[in-house]
Parts: sequence; C-alpha cells; structure tokens
Amino acid sequence: MVAYESSSTKDLRARKEQKAARVFSPRFLMPHQPTTSPVATRPHMPKDYGILQATAGSGLMSWSHASERLAASHNYWVHTTRPDGRPHVKPVWGLWFAERFYFSTSPRSVNGRNIVAHSSLAVHLESGDDVVILEGKAEVVTDPNLLSQLDEAYFAKYSYHLIGDRASPVYALRHEVAFTWMERDFAGSATRYDFQI
Repeated sequence: MVAYESSSTKDLRARKEQKAARVFSPRFLMPHQPTTSPVATRPHMPKDYGILQATAGSGLMSWSHASERLAASHNYWVHTTRPDGRPHVKPVWGLWFAERFYFSTSPRSVNGRNIVAHSSLAVHLESGDDVVILEGKAEVVTDPNLLSQLDEAYFAKYSYHLIGDRASPVYALRHEVAFTWMERDFAGSATRYDFQI
C-alpha cells in the first residue's frame, strides 16, 4: 500500500530539503544569482583589432577557466565612478564564492562613497596576460547565513575576518557581462559572457 502525502506536506518537506541543501552546500545561491552557464560569444570590438570568428584561433574560452581564475586570485582591481564622473581604481581582497564576487570596503572610503552614488562597477584580475573582467552592479549583502559562510571562506583565504567589529558593508557584484582572453592569442581567444540575471 502506498502512503498518501498531501501536497502541503510535500511542499513543507521540499522546502526543508532545499534549506538544508543551502546551509550545507558550498554553492549557496543568493537572490539574482545566475544559475545557468553564461552565453559565450566574441566581444564587440573594432574590426582593426582582428578578432577571429568564434571557431578560429583558440576558440571561445570556457567559463570554467574564468571562474577558476577568479577563485584563485589574491587581489582584485575594483573600478568605481565618483559622483562627478571621474574614475577610481583600487586593489582589494575578495572572494569568488558560489559564482559571485564579494568584497568589503569602508563606507567612508572613496570606493564606498562611489558605490553609494553609482552602483555600477568593474572588477579585473591582476594579470594582463590571462585576463578576466567582470562588469555589473554592487549590492549590499544582508543575509546572515551567507555572511557567515563568506566570513569563514575569507578567513581561510586571508587569515582575516571579512565581518566583525567594523561596520563595513559586504558587497556582491551582480555581474551582467564578463570578458576573458589570453594575451598570447588575443584575437583568437577573446570571449564575452552574457549572464541571464
């Protein structure tokens, strides 16, 4: 005989299983996180850059390559815009966690003030030979479970806590587009990724 389970009981059990998976999974998904692979194409660049067709040269680079580089990086260049439109660039420590970039900065810093005025920003890795660039908007992270996971991962990476006594917000970059290429085959490796967010 098959035991009957009401739809409300099924829903409750499913929600509990989903919550347990979020708590114990290293790939915790926050709102607005891309959950599918990005669409890879060649970037839109002037013709005289000599960008090859998608199947020529090294071909389109895999998103997994970019994701691995983001995770392995120690320093990240964060580009923000001042209220008067002037650019500002600063290296920061950060995390690539569950396919999202996170960092913290004082609300009194130039970066912090710029993010309040213009949430759009770009993040670039240190290398100009193996390039990864993210572009999107910064969002303040408020979920206490996610903040706890980020703090643990940040401490494991830098031996320094991301959150604590200081009142600096933690930001997530809601990336909309990314670029990557290898300097040794720029024309044949340049790749653009568009995310469905």
